[in-house]
Amino acid sequence: MKYTFSILVAVLFVATNLTFAQDNLVKSLDSNQSINSKEKFKFTEIINLENTSIKSQGSSGTCWSYSTNSFLESEMIKQGRKPVELSPIFTARYVYVEKGKNYVRMHGAVGLGDGGALHDVINMYRKYGTVPQSVYTGLNYGTTKNKFAEMASITTGILEAVVKNPNETLTPNWINAYSGAIDAYLGKVPQSFTYEGKTYTPQSFAKERVGINPDDYVEISSFTDYPYYKKFTLLVPDNWSFDQVYNVKMDDITTIIDNALKKGFTVAWATDVSEKSFSWKNGVAYVPETKYDDMTDQQKNELFDGPKPEMTITPEMRQQDFDNYTTTDDHGMHIVGLAKDQNGKEYYIVKNSWGLTNDYKGYLYVTKNFVKFKTTAFLLNKNGIPSGIRKEIGE
Repeated sequence: MKYTFSILVAVLFVATNLTFAQDNLVKSLDSNQSINSKEKFKFTEIINLENTSIKSQGSSGTCWSYSTNSFLESEMIKQGRKPVELSPIFTARYVYVEKGKNYVRMHGAVGLGDGGALHDVINMYRKYGTVPQSVYTGLNYGTTKNKFAEMASITTGILEAVVKNPNETLTPNWINAYSGAIDAYLGKVPQSFTYEGKTYTPQSFAKERVGINPDDYVEISSFTDYPYYKKFTLLVPDNWSFDQVYNVKMDDITTIIDNALKKGFTVAWATDVSEKSFSWKNGVAYVPETKYDDMTDQQKNELFDGPKPEMTITPEMRQQDFDNYTTTDDHGMHIVGLAKDQNGKEYYIVKNSWGLTNDYKGYLYVTKNFVKFKTTAFLLNKNGIPSGIRKEIGE
């Protein structure tokens, strides 16, 4: 989900995102936006599951944390609990520390940056717990939104210096220097805090107030070069922890998501958003019948002027686009519902973390074809998986 300081750098690093700086990414996505799109699409909600308020990740590549913490908030609602708006930067702070340890152990031969994966939120929740957003904002130096470029430059410099091993033997102090630099920007994590009149630690808050079981969650993807219904290591740069995910057939992606939504479960979603047919401003994503490079100028100008026919997607196309870097691990979002357009085509309702600045005030409508084609991974409560597929994967 590598820091970007310009649109050019955003393009160069597209293959390893879920780390884009939001401001530059948004600017790079909407060259084909339409001023009439909202008038031309008529959406009718089929399922719209309860979720918490739209957030903005600011100039940070923490979409993976915003989206999956939003997912956990909806899980609380599903369980009948009063939702707590959780701190995505609490999660990110611990990921940065763990990623730094991994970077040093791997002698620098692994990715850095803001990036992370959906499973990172579950892993950090299991190990460190969680806290409310009101307790830990990560805004420790006068800003009103995340702005991580300076911190990233400094912490990267520290780790690169450590890996050079100037003392010929690493001291135990490097981790204190690295963690201290992170805390200087994000603030120290509270050992205990009071929320609604009760004192908690991050671990006790996770157990008593949030109440989810991290063992209830599985991550899934689909590729033709691994056995189906088995686990494999997802080979994307932001899988710095080398976690494994289940491999299912391509059509299973939407079958699983549909079943989850019908049972009241939302879904955390990692995907490619570098496509010309993904418009943040217009809040629509689909797979055009004609490839963008083969379109006429008129077709390009009308990309989002109402529903269009879509290309038929195959598992082989999906695999090919991943292998040739056309599909890249760009962004994490939160699927919260299902809708149909005026022609009856179904779209997922997707919650984003880029604020309220698009046509649908922070939400998007994404076709099932797009999700089949461009999903890199998704995470959900295993109770939302159809029984047959759940039996196949052994969960």
